[in-house]
Amino acid sequence: MHINAYDIGRMGVGGLLMEIQTGSMPRETLKETSLEPKVAIVLLAAGMATRMGPNGGHKLLAAFDGMPLVRRSALIAMGSDAASVTVVVGHRQDDIRKVLVDLPVTIIANPAYPSGMASSLTTGFAAAEADDTEGVLVMLADMPGVTTDDLNRLITAFRETNGETIVRAVSRGKRGNPVILPRALNDAVLRLEGDVGARHLIETSGLAVTDVEIGDAARIDVDTPEAIIAAGGTPAGTA
Repeated sequence: MHINAYDIGRMGVGGLLMEIQTGSMPRETLKETSLEPKVAIVLLAAGMATRMGPNGGHKLLAAFDGMPLVRRSALIAMGSDAASVTVVVGHRQDDIRKVLVDLPVTIIANPAYPSGMASSLTTGFAAAEADDTEGVLVMLADMPGVTTDDLNRLITAFRETNGETIVRAVSRGKRGNPVILPRALNDAVLRLEGDVGARHLIETSGLAVTDVEIGDAARIDVDTPEAIIAAGGTPAGTA
């Protein structure tokens, strides 16, 4: 599917999200749930993209469906049942901010982004928008297969457990992303250091884990130019 600039302007955010969510993998129909417990999305977009190579461009600025990947990911997050969307930026943040400038998301800079993912997690969790929610959905901005429907299935599972379990996306039983962390883990997240994500925390928290099958999308990220092309995108600067 290719969406040009005219199509984007004509459809608006709502129509665009409908196009983005159409994919080859079947998705289950969402059941109706109440609006509680609330979930905030933290979209991690601060990484240094070191595997792209010296001439590979920034992976989050690669074009998917006619737009930069980070903008596409933000639109998918915005279309979900989440109470808010916070984007954590760091490496080349001016470029990232430019492609998000007109979106109603909160953008927060992580000055410690070179130290690794933990600093971005703590920055996101400390965001004011996440303070009054029962769970934080951690979404990686470089996973083009994740849809709004996938996010809503995770949120639904979290609500069905009354916000008391960790919810994790899996692909054929293999752990992946995104994940929802209950606010009970807030202090543990804020103590994370270095280049570690939520995996260690999930394994050592003692909380129950609810796995939600979303297919290949849970494990496909785009860390190299080759991976971007294989996933249907165009590396930045090569269009």
